[in-house]
Amino acid sequence: MILENNYALVTGGSLGIGKATVLALAQEGANVAFTYFGFRNNSSEANDVVDEVKKLGRKCFAIESDVSKFDEAQNVVHKVIAEFGSLHILVNNAGISRDSVVWKMSEQQWDDVLDINLKGTFNYMHAVSAMFREQKFGKIVSVSSINGMRGKFGLANYAASKAGVIGLTKVVAKELGKYNVNVNAVAPGMIETDLTGNLSDEVKQQSLSEIILGRFGKPEDVANLIVFLVSEKAKHITGEVIKVDGGQYI
Repeated sequence: MILENNYALVTGGSLGIGKATVLALAQEGANVAFTYFGFRNNSSEANDVVDEVKKLGRKCFAIESDVSKFDEAQNVVHKVIAEFGSLHILVNNAGISRDSVVWKMSEQQWDDVLDINLKGTFNYMHAVSAMFREQKFGKIVSVSSINGMRGKFGLANYAASKAGVIGLTKVVAKELGKYNVNVNAVAPGMIETDLTGNLSDEVKQQSLSEIILGRFGKPEDVANLIVFLVSEKAKHITGEVIKVDGGQYI
């Protein structure tokens, strides 16, 4: 197991890519804490994930928290360190979408997505940075999107937020590199999750037609890459954005 004796924190870990990541980290030996957002009424899902991890013989607990709140991010990181005694890995996964063409998009739709997807990522990078600098070790992976690299009709807020995650990743990689902290991002294409499950058949078919491999990705496809990036097998990779899209971006 490549993550034995590591302690990890995943934001948005009760569903989709986040859940797959929590389980994949645990399967490779890590003890994992994760956040979930209560407005989705997914506390039962969070408890199920905790139980699954504990069955693997790893420590795990969930914290209900809004990643967009700066002070809450600080508190979550402090709780994780108090419980585990240390922290080595941060995965910024929490994200939402509020789709609309730009001339119909409300200020609230814009703010909600930027606050969760981009500010939330900053909040947690900021919260772990002091400890990672002091211990001269850390791994940070943030979930962006191919739509933050290319743009997509009707996704002005989402694409902007995910493009921001890419820029943030590159800056923080430069700032923390001398402290032996690796900072990377993954950019999924169309992945079968709750977030994409509500899309229309027309949108799904259009996306499928773009994918060279002819299939949608699974949350585990993204989680497996994240596990690699937070392991010592990727110790010389930083500031990168790696697509997981079956060739959709091409």
